[in-house]
Amino acid sequence: MRPLSTVQGSPGYRDRVRPLFASIAAVLLIVPGFAGIDPVARLSPGATVHVRRYVPRGGWPGRIGRLEPVAAVTIDSPAAGFGGFSALALTDGRATLLSDSGNWLLLRIAHGAASSETGALGAGPGRGWSKEDRDSESLAIDPATGRAWVGFERANEIWRFDPTLRTGEAHRAPRAMAPWWGNSGAESLARFRDGRFVAIAERAHGATRPALLFQGDPAGATTRIERFRYRPPAGYDPSDAAVLPSGDLIVLNRRHHGWLRFSAKLVVIPRAAIRAGASLGGREIATLAAPVTSENCEGLAITREHGATMLWITTDNDQMPLRRSYLMKFRLR
Repeated sequence: MRPLSTVQGSPGYRDRVRPLFASIAAVLLIVPGFAGIDPVARLSPGATVHVRRYVPRGGWPGRIGRLEPVAAVTIDSPAAGFGGFSALALTDGRATLLSDSGNWLLLRIAHGAASSETGALGAGPGRGWSKEDRDSESLAIDPATGRAWVGFERANEIWRFDPTLRTGEAHRAPRAMAPWWGNSGAESLARFRDGRFVAIAERAHGATRPALLFQGDPAGATTRIERFRYRPPAGYDPSDAAVLPSGDLIVLNRRHHGWLRFSAKLVVIPRAAIRAGASLGGREIATLAAPVTSENCEGLAITREHGATMLWITTDNDQMPLRRSYLMKFRLR
């Protein structure tokens, strides 16, 4: 009887085994996990969501810069794909939280009770089986129509969705966004009341970030674009933006201090200053840090209530079970 090693090494055996291994390798390469791709976990409809009141250690301060704390909650769920919220919009008393993997949470809190709806974007760049294809980082909603615009990093595209977030109506990969770094694209997206939009890149070389002013629908193929640059506070990166009732732009900027410790600064930019070729910063109005929160502030929205301007912030826990997702509400003074 020939040794086993001899049998395995025989030419006939190798000829039979090579196609088998080639087939296995081909299958593994198209399965996201084995191909080095981070597979996306879709948040299923009807997921159980827990909303709990949050008070920071030592209680809320009376003021944080120009912000007066109103209330805050933590949001948790055992469902796969929950968390990682990177964008926020509020319309008709309902918060839309969008994660950086295309999952969304619709949340309404009234009279101490919360109701929720969960799901995932029905379209987007690429095939949609990997997180890289659904790296949704920014959100703007037209309150009149309910249509939503989503900025995708890596693909450097902006998509327009129907009010259900399930149907992609149009999309565009602006040439001006093509050089934006793969993981530092349109982290901020804001819609002005006149229908214009601003998008700001998260990171770039130097002290300023490339930014775009769209003269209309940013998913429209013919919408004119003007370029400008934004200068965040030193050491910070823009993570979202929203429009104040005055028409000015407010930008949320966050900083990573190492080992899951973050702070955030809010900056107001006059609307009149945003124009082609401008390089501009803004006026800092508040800094959020421990013990109020040391989480990663990534989503920003503005509402009006009884004549007061309310500012809402959500955090990105990177879908890590030991970290919390917060939704915080402040009155702007």
